[in-house]
Amino acid sequence: MKLGVMSGYSGKVISLDIDRIKLAESLGYYSVWTAEAYGSDAVTPAAWILANTDTIKVGTAIMQMPARTPACTAMTAMTLNQLSNGRFIVGLGASGPQVVEGWHGVAYGRPVTRIKEYVSIMKKIMAREGPVEHQGFHYSLPYSGDDGTGLGKPLKSILQADTSIPIYTASITPRGLEGSAEVADGVFPIWMNPDRYDVFEGSINKGLEKGGRTLMDYDIAPFVTCIMGDDVDACRQPVKGNMALYIGGMGARDKNFYNDYAKALGFEDAAIKIQDLFLSGKKDEAMAAVPDELVDAVHLIGPAERIKERLRAWKEAGSKGHVGSMLIAAGQPEALELIASEML
Repeated sequence: MKLGVMSGYSGKVISLDIDRIKLAESLGYYSVWTAEAYGSDAVTPAAWILANTDTIKVGTAIMQMPARTPACTAMTAMTLNQLSNGRFIVGLGASGPQVVEGWHGVAYGRPVTRIKEYVSIMKKIMAREGPVEHQGFHYSLPYSGDDGTGLGKPLKSILQADTSIPIYTASITPRGLEGSAEVADGVFPIWMNPDRYDVFEGSINKGLEKGGRTLMDYDIAPFVTCIMGDDVDACRQPVKGNMALYIGGMGARDKNFYNDYAKALGFEDAAIKIQDLFLSGKKDEAMAAVPDELVDAVHLIGPAERIKERLRAWKEAGSKGHVGSMLIAAGQPEALELIASEML
């Protein structure tokens, strides 16, 4: 199994813990991942990390697709991959309607269709087999809209071909997982219970079959938070706050993918309660409503021995091919060291 480390979002002032990233690199972690919402972007920190490391790969988890054209993302990926001697990984996501339409000012559209078109265009650009043409729901190359000049022509990248760059997508819905497994190299579930691969299995198998591939060709790479400490309840609190935000408030009441996902994991009553509380402004109560069992199922919490015990389930999932990578969010160096000692 491969290990990655999350660099996380920034606050008002961007800060990158390069020492922690270099520690992960020295411990044998395979990758480090940046993020973006509506503050700092994911690409600039990735470039900074690549410039300050030697061997660890750097990916974006995620670059928001509606914020960039597929050609722009392909240019960015190919550029960073050349500058870093092959250490860049593309991580894409559709984001959500509130951010896409409220922040980027473009239509949310069809996320699964967008993923397929986006990856298809990127792969054509990176393969450099000829001038790129595409006519789809979201993208047309050359542009064919009524407001265009009609002067666009198919182009081929000036950079040399590079088909080595992996493309991951962030997906948790059944259709999103199916689409990702059809066209991408891997997927980021925001959380995952390693004992419940069945939640994903049907959708991923459908996509892999459409793409003519097997699970051996596809990396399931969930985000896993690790907080070490003797007080298990205290360690859970930051995680509960984050999960309450996503399950309760990351989307409208009738269009919250994370709420649907919590239900699929077996926590339907809790998901409804968390959302009701969060959308009523009772954020502390929503956080308290996140079940301990849900936190413990998808994250690594508590004393070292407790974390070691839970890592056994992740090892077993890895041996079955149900998890290819664990992307660890941990601010404690000792947590990164413990996971590396147990998993690598």
